[in-house]
Formats: sequence, C-alpha cells, structure tokens
Amino acid sequence: MVFLRWLGRCRPASRRTYGTLNVLGKDYPTDATTNVSPTILSKLSVQLHTQPAHPLSTLRSLVESHFPAYSHLSSISPVVTPYQNFDLLSFPPDHPGRSVTDSYYINNDVMLRTHTSAHEVDVFSRGETQWLLTADVYRRDEIDASHYPVFHQTEGCRIVSADAAGMQEIRDDNARLEDHLRRSHILIQDVPHLSPTNPCQPAHDPEHTELIAKNLKLSLNSLILRLFGGKQAEGEPLRVRWIEATFPWTTPSFEVEVFFRGKWLEILGCGVIRQATLDNSNVPNKLGWAFGLGLERIGMVLYSIPDIRLFWSPDPRFLSQFKQGEITTFKPYSKYPACFKDVSFWLPTDSTFHDNDFCDLVRDVAGDVVENVKIVSRFGYVG
Repeated sequence: MVFLRWLGRCRPASRRTYGTLNVLGKDYPTDATTNVSPTILSKLSVQLHTQPAHPLSTLRSLVESHFPAYSHLSSISPVVTPYQNFDLLSFPPDHPGRSVTDSYYINNDVMLRTHTSAHEVDVFSRGETQWLLTADVYRRDEIDASHYPVFHQTEGCRIVSADAAGMQEIRDDNARLEDHLRRSHILIQDVPHLSPTNPCQPAHDPEHTELIAKNLKLSLNSLILRLFGGKQAEGEPLRVRWIEATFPWTTPSFEVEVFFRGKWLEILGCGVIRQATLDNSNVPNKLGWAFGLGLERIGMVLYSIPDIRLFWSPDPRFLSQFKQGEITTFKPYSKYPACFKDVSFWLPTDSTFHDNDFCDLVRDVAGDVVENVKIVSRFGYVG
C-alpha cells in the first residue's frame, strides 16, 4: 500500500469544457455540476452483492432469508434525479448531502443515488407493501481503510393500512416476535418508542405510531440476532441497544448498536416513514417503517475484513476464501510494507477544489493501492 500526503499551492484558473458522458450505455450532457470520475463509472455495473460466494452476496441472502415473505429487489439502476434522492424524502434544501462535494452528479439534473431510500416512493407506488432492496450507493469520501465512495445498502420497508385491521396485523406480529425474542439469549437496551425529542408525526395517531415503532424494533432485534447471535463468549448474551436519532425521511427515528468483540458497533438507522413520503407514493392511508443496513460495515465485522477496499479485490487469494452462505474469518495474504509519497501542486486563487476532488483524482490514477491520503499543509503565495 502507498500512503500519499499532499500540499496545496495557488495558480491561475483554467477554463472547463463540457460534452457528453456515457453512463450505463446512455449519453448524458455534462455541465458545471458534473463530478463523476472514470473510476466511479467503472463500478456501476459490477454489483458485488449479486456475485455468488462474495461476502456481500452472502450477507444479502442472509437478510433476505430472514424476511421470506418480502419482495427481494436488487437490480435497480443507480442513476436517479436529485428530486428522487432528496426532495421526495423531505431533505431540506440546505442539507449537506446535496453538495457536489458529498454526492456524484452526472449533471445538474441527474446523479448517482446516495442511498437506497431514493427508490422508496417508486417501489411503494407500484404496490409493494413489504420489501427489501439491496443496491450499490455512491458518496464522495476520503481515502482510508473504513471509507469508500461506493458501498452497498439493504433497505427494508413495511407498510400496513392505518385502520383497525392494519393495527391488528401489527399487534399479532408483535406478539409473535416478542415470544421469539423472549426465548432467545439477547439483552436489549431500549428507548421509548415516542418522546418529546423523538415525536409522533402530526398526521399520525400516537397509538398507531407506538405499535409501528415497536414492530420495527422487534423485527430488527430478530434480524440482528440472526446475524450476530451465537458469536459471543460462552454464556454471554447478545447485547443490543437503541438510540434516538434524526433522519429527514423518518420520525421517530433510531440507530441500533451491537456490542461485539468488546465494543459497541453502529449497525443501522431506521424509523417510522414520514407521511410526506407515503403521500408522494400515492398510499396516503398507510403507515409503516423503514431501515437501511450497510453491508460492508457488517461484513468487515463478521468476516474480520480490515479494509473496506478488499471487497472490490479481484485477487483469487481474497475471493477463494469465501463460499456462498458461509461466514468465515478472512486471512490476510499481503505483507508488503507501506511507502510514503509527497505531492504538491498549485490551485487557482478562486478555486472551489475540495479534498474529495483530490481523492477522486488519486483513485483514477492509482486505484486502490493508495491506502491513505492526508493533507500536510496548505499555503499561498502573495507577490
């Protein structure tokens, strides 16, 4: 691995030209917003989560097997509009995720999804009421062992009628799940389903929201038990804790952590779906929950994979270690020592060049052999 440090200077600005960009076989016009790099474009058709025996494929299958009655979706294009990715999910206009320094834009009107939630409205609109969607998502990020601009999420959603019949369906399911968890070796630290800091939506009945939030928690506690149960020290229960959170597309909202190998690990975010999302989906008389699970984050823990970039390795020494449906401990195979490289360059005095722009440039030139990028210093010249 190579460690790259960089220093910045200033130089006169250069003029940018625009043309077209081919993305998954379709040409798109480019503009001042375009920031998708060749390296990112090369990832779009890979779909690691569908490749047999790959750790991400096994994790996807494990989650899907826990929800056998749900629709299982996994082949949806990552090209979406900002309206789908942000506006339909109640992201505020000034949310940092909209920035070109955080997200990949093909042009001002089209982008790469930053989360699987970008498809919630479309999937609900076509009549699906309980479903899982696993896909690659894209966010501009730094270069190190735990961050990568492409990762994989599994989105899970369930909605029911907001009437007596729908609520009875949830009560019955809650009773089933409570009985299962009561007989399992799991210790759950919970928080209230509703609170002044994690409130019910104005359009919802608080009693209904309590039932939905409880069903969400029970369903995910059961899933976490499936993924992490039986891997603790002998006699130790699986420990799970819930934390209040804030997300644009759900309220009340929660994060879930698991105590694993001596420390608390954040596993997923979830909550009761905002009514605006359901209204946009033309299912205004429904109520339900959603969660988003990062497959790499769980895979690094369960497989003991120390670097997120290894998931993309074509090296047989990596791929041959895994079989579909089995979780095994990764065995390191490279002993090459690290080396450091220093880079310095000029930037325009009026430059909007961001750290993530440089990280994308490094990936384009050197691929994943660069293990870390750090800024040593910035300085300007006044003459």
